[in-house]
Amino acid sequence: MNFDKELDARGLNCPLPILRAKKALNEMQSGQVLRIVATDPGSVKDFEAFCKQTGNVLLSHAAADREFTFYMKRK
Repeated sequence: MNFDKELDARGLNCPLPILRAKKALNEMQSGQVLRIVATDPGSVKDFEAFCKQTGNVLLSHAAADREFTFYMKRK
C-alpha cells in the first residue's frame, strides 16, 4: 500500500504510539496516508479507538514477527 509518511513507534508503549501518530497526522494533508509500525500489542485496540474518536480512517492493520503495521488515512 502506498503511504505519504511513516512513523516508527517500535519499542514505545501506550500512549506514546497514539500521541506520535496524532502529531504526525496533524502535519499531514487531508486524504494522506500514514504508515505506523509498532510493537505494543495494545496498539491494535488503541488505534481502532483513536480512529473512531478522531474521524481518521484505519485502512488496514497487520501483525508479523511481533510487529504491528497500520495504515491510517487522515480525515
